[in-house]
Amino acid sequence: MKTKVKKATLAAVLLFAAMAAGACPVCERQKPEVLQGITHGTGPQDRLDYIIISIAIIIVLLSLCFSVRYLIQPGERSEGHIKRFILEGR
Repeated sequence: MKTKVKKATLAAVLLFAAMAAGACPVCERQKPEVLQGITHGTGPQDRLDYIIISIAIIIVLLSLCFSVRYLIQPGERSEGHIKRFILEGR
């Protein structure tokens, strides 16, 4: 029973946070169509801003992919590797 209550509470908090994170009407009018309803502020002002944001998104996605890949399958098999000392407590 406690698990259901915790899950329901978490869902309610996440839903409320998503609704609260939306932009106000003033910000909505100042943004490009693509970004309306996401955050407060004016958003990107020119083409260079979109290029910078695109590069940042690519870097973050690549970092995420490599992090997940090397967490799942690190590929290091050497007995003298540092992870052996940490994981086995030598």
